[in-house]
Amino acid sequence: MAALTTDVTEITVIGDDDTGLIARVTSLLFERGVNIEDLDQAVRDGVFRMYLAVDTSEMVCTEGTLRSDLHDLGDDLGLDVQVRFPSDREHQQIAVLVTKESHGLEALFEAWANDNLGADIGVVIGNHDDLQPLAEHYDVPFHDIGNESGQQNEDELLALLEEYDVDLIVLARYMRILSPNVVFRYEDRIINIHPSLLPAFPGAEAYRQAIEEGVRVAGVTAHYVTTDLDQGPIITQRAFDVPDDADLDEMKRRGQPLEADALLEAVQLHLNGDVSVHRGRTSVRENGTEYQLGLPDELEEFTPDRPIDGIGSAVAEDH
Repeated sequence: MAALTTDVTEITVIGDDDTGLIARVTSLLFERGVNIEDLDQAVRDGVFRMYLAVDTSEMVCTEGTLRSDLHDLGDDLGLDVQVRFPSDREHQQIAVLVTKESHGLEALFEAWANDNLGADIGVVIGNHDDLQPLAEHYDVPFHDIGNESGQQNEDELLALLEEYDVDLIVLARYMRILSPNVVFRYEDRIINIHPSLLPAFPGAEAYRQAIEEGVRVAGVTAHYVTTDLDQGPIITQRAFDVPDDADLDEMKRRGQPLEADALLEAVQLHLNGDVSVHRGRTSVRENGTEYQLGLPDELEEFTPDRPIDGIGSAVAEDH
């Protein structure tokens, strides 16, 4: 997907895969003077997704008419069509998905309360109700969409995301995998925090995997969610030393504050429009120096700057 600028209109089309869908949508846009700047499509588990970034600055109809026409076309074709104009992104709403661990949600709430988030936390959604008291403390609605075993109800999840007009989904240690039916609708708008330096140790029990492999340095990664588990574009990372006798509790004690820190920074990068995604990788725009992204700058003085390749040839030339 191409880098997103703040003045494009985003159109997402979801439905069953069928021939002719792309032509019907693009023809409608052409007829209304809408210029397509980027188009990306994918099919996963029978779910079709098309994303378009378009320029509506010179279209020959109103925003309301275009939205209505696209929705009508979607109804005719059995598609779900979402349209987000630049003005729709001015006051963004966040949904935080949680399970039982509170550190990520707490960091987001603290930043929000201190006006350091850049958006509103509109709803907290859990597959257990353990963190409902924390949400209520900040006067934010909480919805439990899990059954007794924590299995999520995705229809209920999608209904809540629509009800609260969610722009960004943050997975604050949400211990369930989202299906393509959810991920495709919120492409590059779902951020997850994973307790390893991806691509190392994807999947469950990442800290335990790190201990079993005997790593000396471990870490955490905030990344965009794709339909491939823990393989989405990386946004921010943090690292920490692993003592020789570290157990799982020690890994969590060292890692969880960094999880919260990396997740918060990734959310701020996204909300500020300072990160973009292109060909499966993120890049940071001109404001990138304001963020930590990886290791702190203070570690530079402890990083050796020699020897490096080329010194031998330089010495040979002197002789």
